[in-house]
Amino acid sequence: MAAKTKKRGGQSFLQGALILTASMAVVKIIGALFKIPLGWILGPEGFGYFNSAYDLYNPLFTIATAGFPIAIARMVSENMARKRYRDVRQIHRVSIPIFLTLGLIGFLLMVVGTFIYCNVINTPDVKYATLTLAPTILFACLMSIYRGYYEGMQNMFPTAISEVIEALCKLILGLTASQLILYYGMNEYAQSGTVFGTPYASEALARSAVLPFAAAGAIVGITIGSAFGFIYLFIRFKLRGDGITKEELICSPRARSGRSTIKLLISIAVPIAIGALVMNVASLVDSTLIQRRLYDIMQNNPEELTAIYKDLIAQELVENDKVHTTLYGCYGYAATLMMLIPAITQTFGISALPSVTRAWTEGSPKKIKASIESVIRITMLVTIPAGLGLSVMAKPIMSLLYSDGGNTATVDTAASVLVILGIAAIFTSTSTPLCSMLQAVGRVDLPVKLLSVGVIIKIILNYTLVGIPAINIQGAGVGTLVCYVFITFFALYFLCKEAHVRPDMVSIFLKPLAAAVICAGSAYGSYYLLTKVLSSAKLCTLLALVVAVIIYVIALLVLKAFTKTDLLMLPKGEKIAKALEKRHWIG
Repeated sequence: MAAKTKKRGGQSFLQGALILTASMAVVKIIGALFKIPLGWILGPEGFGYFNSAYDLYNPLFTIATAGFPIAIARMVSENMARKRYRDVRQIHRVSIPIFLTLGLIGFLLMVVGTFIYCNVINTPDVKYATLTLAPTILFACLMSIYRGYYEGMQNMFPTAISEVIEALCKLILGLTASQLILYYGMNEYAQSGTVFGTPYASEALARSAVLPFAAAGAIVGITIGSAFGFIYLFIRFKLRGDGITKEELICSPRARSGRSTIKLLISIAVPIAIGALVMNVASLVDSTLIQRRLYDIMQNNPEELTAIYKDLIAQELVENDKVHTTLYGCYGYAATLMMLIPAITQTFGISALPSVTRAWTEGSPKKIKASIESVIRITMLVTIPAGLGLSVMAKPIMSLLYSDGGNTATVDTAASVLVILGIAAIFTSTSTPLCSMLQAVGRVDLPVKLLSVGVIIKIILNYTLVGIPAINIQGAGVGTLVCYVFITFFALYFLCKEAHVRPDMVSIFLKPLAAAVICAGSAYGSYYLLTKVLSSAKLCTLLALVVAVIIYVIALLVLKAFTKTDLLMLPKGEKIAKALEKRHWIG
């Protein structure tokens, strides 16, 4: 039986998490190679168009997909644990027409919703980017069929490879298209004073006219990448299957009817989808509120906002009502870096769900406690140092990435937001695996309730704070922080209550926190000292981050933050555990 399991490519929680984290690291490196140059190409105004398109896309994508991949993964995991292999195949069969229908509906809704959304945020030029992004919903739905299925078998390789394919297409095709459109538009202006046939009085106005199309060009790569990702998963499944053997199918109990499988799938998926939808609708409302409140300030009290951002806001932006889009683009720079951390811990949630579900299905309190503690500990070891690092190094990091693409005012504006969002990232990142584990222990309703309350808090704070000229976009960071602090603490409380687990707080929280504080302090301190010696601020930032990572690893070993159980789940974990155990470096 072990050989058959190996054939299927199943992994433990940490192995699965490492595969997804490794792929996510590759994807995020590619994403950085995409978004950072894209920020240089588009500037804050163009980046505002790019982010606004995603704000409409995310809730519609959630309606079409969220919940069902998780439900498939959970049902497949449960049935694999019970050796009900015919049911596993049945789940795959019934999911295909469901996802195809949802993908088509999502695509049509985005096309129709584009024009309403553009009118609400007073930014009609966003329509080019949103319409280009619309087909991605269909391809993402089709990919979800296979990703959820393989993840339920604890085989994370197909998901990982498809994500890398998507990222590479986005990088190569998206940047190329965006740069070519901008070059073509500005070249036309240089020769004839027009952009796509329309005359403009200045180069700044001409560039502003090209940017919506350049943002749409960047999204072309994303849409094509999602199509290629689906093609890979489809071909892989056709050629290699799922690893379930004929003998296993023969010995398996008779499958439930297709109708009962669909009912069960929907009963699990809908609460999860509602929870995810709540957060994505909140992001859409957030985007709309932030831009609308900034727009209102410029209509009612423009002097105060332009005084704060006098080096950022050119007169052309004021005259053409583009200030709110530009400031939202600066917020997008900071949010892009902040979201790197939840993207990693999302992989922990994906990998944790089948692992915790299996332990819950088997009814082993010891396994449940070990699984939950391991997920939380690994999450904290990543989120706390990363979040604190972003916060204390906000200005140097933003300067490292974006100072060559424009003036320092953009960097200063984005850095002021990143200081807050860095702390918020700790809680946004931790809430995802906690909610996944609540779903794994059967409480799919609790994340929905917690997210709903958190969103209400976020909307109230954002509406109030962003509308104050002296606070403006930094208020959105505060709203995000308070929202996720609430969700994280209550998700942890209810998880412990429902799973009847009392986690070791020293192991899962205090040790990672202590090591992270040392890490962040060393990053800031070494940067400050290096600037006294070296003239290059960028080199100082890179060296400070390297020093911080080294000191963090040393702190983890000294504090014995890893347990033997964690290490045994790693590839070659037994050798690593023995080596560290000899030196008394594991707890």
